[in-house]
Amino acid sequence: MTPLPGTPALDQFRRVVLKVGSALLVDRARGRLRHAWLAALAEDIADLHARGVDVLVVSSGSIALGRTVLGFPAGALRLEESQAAAAVGQIALARHWSEALAHHGIAAGQILVTPHDTEERRRYLNARATTLKLLEVRAVPVVNENDTVATSEIRYGDNDRLAARVATMIGADLLVLFSDIDGLYTAPPASDPSARHLPVIERITPEIEAMAGGPASDLSRGGMRTKIEAGKIATGGGTHMLIADGRGKNPLRAVTAGARASWFLSGSTPTAARKTWIAGSLEPRGVLTIDAGAERALAGGASLLPVGVARIDGAFARGDAVIIRSIGGHVLGRGLVAYDSDDAARIAGRSSREIEGVLGYPGRAEMVHRDDMALIGE
Repeated sequence: MTPLPGTPALDQFRRVVLKVGSALLVDRARGRLRHAWLAALAEDIADLHARGVDVLVVSSGSIALGRTVLGFPAGALRLEESQAAAAVGQIALARHWSEALAHHGIAAGQILVTPHDTEERRRYLNARATTLKLLEVRAVPVVNENDTVATSEIRYGDNDRLAARVATMIGADLLVLFSDIDGLYTAPPASDPSARHLPVIERITPEIEAMAGGPASDLSRGGMRTKIEAGKIATGGGTHMLIADGRGKNPLRAVTAGARASWFLSGSTPTAARKTWIAGSLEPRGVLTIDAGAERALAGGASLLPVGVARIDGAFARGDAVIIRSIGGHVLGRGLVAYDSDDAARIAGRSSREIEGVLGYPGRAEMVHRDDMALIGE
């Protein structure tokens, strides 16, 4: 098979998030990991990695693995049983991913998140910085929802949406959702023989949502509905999304060879979407007035360092949006600040080397990182 004309190619993406569900990773009947399948997917990841692509995995499976170890019976688990199973299963899941990737000389790093880690800006910055550092050193972060502490009221409820949040958080240009179906159809293909497969979805419209079960359908929990919701998150953040059949070995190679899949296209880029969010969607909590040297540095594409900050105004917390203003009073843009207002005032005008001595802890070198900044005219 060859890819359809007009569809993207995997080799054009530089930062990719792969979402793997427990049904693909774990043999439910035996409660054991599908080792051969994981080894084959690790080969696909190694192929991407060798081309210089940043790869992050969002992996389910901890509860499915842990419940077998603990001897829990089949069927629905109570919340505390799910959390106990996750506590045991997370250890096994991390080990399996680490061993599969280590076979190709790739280090894996485990990251457990809760909804607050991608929704609350202070924790969002921490999670983002950690993940980006792992990618910088060529490790593969393996992310899972922290089911040991998540409750039914606060959890994501489905790793499709978690994967989309993580993809936009790190500026991924592609999110791949591996599934037990090869994409979106105009109707459920199992019950409607006339259902058509949709290879490219340029925009998620109400009609597209209806194909996945509709916003108030009994099918709204899990399945295709959550994948469409993930698509809205991803494409809104500048990330293309792909739904592909993950049941066979080497599913990424299959897509490259032209296997049927559904592409959800974004009309933006991760950088542009993020800057739009910073510039227009967040209420500024304070003002950083910067000197002429810092203004020139920002114009040249640099981050804002403490040494270039002349004055701090307002009461803000780490991760809040602030206005960046020139010493002459001109608004230059906005950014997400890496310090709360008290600490920012203490290190303003100082070299980044002095931060630990002033604050008593080694903070970020930048007051506002370039990636967390939207300047007027960009």
